[in-house]
Amino acid sequence: MSTKWDYKVVFVEGWERVSIEGQESRPEEGERNSAFGRRTLNQLGAEGWELSGIQHAMPGRSYFIFKRPLAEGAEPDLSVVRRERHAPEAAPAAPDGGPQVASV
Repeated sequence: MSTKWDYKVVFVEGWERVSIEGQESRPEEGERNSAFGRRTLNQLGAEGWELSGIQHAMPGRSYFIFKRPLAEGAEPDLSVVRRERHAPEAAPAAPDGGPQVASV
């Protein structure tokens, strides 16, 4: 039987900011970015994740793709992690309460 894999995608912004499924972390006060990167990678490695690829999005921003074998009989996490959506700010009403018109 072939191995089934579980994947994790990590957004890395110059090792100054890391986002793992919406949980952001940054270097500690005075911590070098390289030490922060090592600490982040070691934490994922300790959880059984292995770096399997890097997708560069733009200079200084990349997606790191990690994988680990699924336990016997386990299913991969197919849940959807959604961003928090903020309601758009309402446009101010016209002073007389009528429709607001803007020219460009």
